Amino acid sequence: MGRGGPLRPMASGVYAVNAKIYEDLKVGVQTEHAFKLGGLIAKGLADQVSIPAYIVDPVSVDELEPIARITGMPEIERHSLFHALNMKALALRAAKDLKADYNEITLIIVHLGGGVSVGVQKQGKMIDVCNANGNGPFSLERAGYVPAADFAKMCFSGKYSQADIKKKLVGNRGVVAHLGINDGKEIESRISAGDEKTRRIFEAMGYNIAK
Repeated sequence: MGRGGPLRPMASGVYAVNAKIYEDLKVGVQTEHAFKLGGLIAKGLADQVSIPAYIVDPVSVDELEPIARITGMPEIERHSLFHALNMKALALRAAKDLKADYNEITLIIVHLGGGVSVGVQKQGKMIDVCNANGNGPFSLERAGYVPAADFAKMCFSGKYSQADIKKKLVGNRGVVAHLGINDGKEIESRISAGDEKTRRIFEAMGYNIAK
């Protein structure tokens, strides 16, 4: 079993790594990220001993309700790309702790890491989610939502290529762009030492997550 990567939109669940999924993992259909290696590594190991390889709840899980896809621009829809594996697992654990049926309750789950996902799970499905690469809060390494008009000016300023713009959204962005670090312990150490800028940026990330 390996972690599922950026495949085509699909329902949550367990999938065998067949030829089509294997090729899509190599390409990285929706985005480039190291998590696409999970299924490839699982397949490589499984083939050595002639057993099946699987992935579970890949980041491309898409269970959005139709209304959640609509934006103010008919040309652009919202997409589902989030930390599905962790968030589904935590929802199941929460249901167990609450002694409730996962398929009958509604939960808000937040994944906090290099990227941040915030989503609503209702009756066993992730009906809405902030795409971890674009329309949610900024995180340790990702820009999250930025004002659209200002971002459009940046895109057409002539200073940046399309590749440059992509890098301004994911990777060396968010907290690391402000502070030069993405290590939580180092951030806490700086705040404890009285670093006001670090405290302000870290609190701003928390504020955006809470919103």
